Amino acid sequence: MDYIQEPARQVPLYGEYDVVVLGGGPAGILAAATAGRHGARVLLLERYGFLGGMGTAAGVSNFCGLHANVHGEIRQVVHGTADELLDRMRRLDGLNEPHLIFGKIHAQAYDISAFKCAADELLGACGADVLFHALATGLVKNQQGQVDTLFLETKSGRRAVRARCFIDCSGDGDLAHWAGIPYEKGTGAGQMLYPTLMFKVGNVDAARAGEAWKQIPALMDEAEASREFKFPRRGAIVRPQRHAYEWRVNVTQLSQPDGSAADGTDAGSLSRGEQEGRRQIVDYLRFLRAKVPGFENAYVLDIAPQLGIRETRRIQGEYSLTQDDVLNCADFEDTIGVNGWPLELHVAGDVKWMWPPIPESRGYNQLPLRMIVPRGDAGVNNVLVAGRCASMTHEGQSAARVSGSCFVMGEAAGTLAALSLGRGMALRDFPIGELQDVLRENGVFLG
Repeated sequence: MDYIQEPARQVPLYGEYDVVVLGGGPAGILAAATAGRHGARVLLLERYGFLGGMGTAAGVSNFCGLHANVHGEIRQVVHGTADELLDRMRRLDGLNEPHLIFGKIHAQAYDISAFKCAADELLGACGADVLFHALATGLVKNQQGQVDTLFLETKSGRRAVRARCFIDCSGDGDLAHWAGIPYEKGTGAGQMLYPTLMFKVGNVDAARAGEAWKQIPALMDEAEASREFKFPRRGAIVRPQRHAYEWRVNVTQLSQPDGSAADGTDAGSLSRGEQEGRRQIVDYLRFLRAKVPGFENAYVLDIAPQLGIRETRRIQGEYSLTQDDVLNCADFEDTIGVNGWPLELHVAGDVKWMWPPIPESRGYNQLPLRMIVPRGDAGVNNVLVAGRCASMTHEGQSAARVSGSCFVMGEAAGTLAALSLGRGMALRDFPIGELQDVLRENGVFLG
């Protein structure tokens, strides 16, 4: 690679805060909200002009992981500040009742605009500042080796923000990477979960479509067998949204020329993935119109603004959540909440699901605080990492990357940051029992 020398310059300081949160997805929303509610001066940084992360920018429009199958009974197990966000969405008439998936667990569809507006309301109510259209690009450390300043590119030019504590909710572990915190990326061979470009179709005849999601997999098999169509993956998820004439479609799968997953940390790979995703969408709409009753006059209502990235960097923390932890419904003394979602492995051409025993098991694993705390030998003690870039194995992350678990990790990170700063204590030294007491008081189910 050739290089151009960039002239040195002075960067205006946007502000100084107790806590800076990078990334406004489910983890970042709750991290900023809870830190603000506990008295910290907080800034949430978001690259887009709205909050929600993959839940809005990637068009997911479906909360997974809020519920678990507990000995055969499906219950909501993620609460706390997430309940307040859900209530705000409900008041905006933007939240569906939970729906059943595979006869085993619930997911909950929502209106993307309601999510955006409810998140704004929540952050305002908690006193957290938000800076939109701010893309983080690097950082500097102080003489003690702790993160001191984060650099941003904004429409006002390059800016800097300082904080006493940083919470990386970027999804890609960007801040942690720049800080030199060790991470993994995919499997040992570098294979990551495949991304999807989500889209919605409109003008569906709901009466004729009925429960089309049950028939679509077989119709796809028939269409491929006859060589009329070729699909990038099996395991299509096609479901109605808040309004029955509007359906969400999760079926595209984006890869690199060598067949490996498109890389959400590589600009070229992202660019190729966006174009290939739109090509796949055009093909899939032809299939829906030709083969699925009720979709004859459907059209592409919306294509998500960006690829839905499932996995890139995962930090190496004090503990890594594993496949066995999920399938065996593990307990941890430093629990901060629970994950009820199964393993959901988006592999080449397919989606593989692995579940805890149903109905024999309680259906959820606890999430340990140690998974959001970088490993001690990294030498960085004022950074927490919450969301899909937290410390998990490739398989464990396929379960705990979903919005429910991200809400749990974000709430714990924001609470810990505010409480430890208020007490003048290091993040690692704050008593876990006191943190758990505060989380319980705020309604968090610790399992």
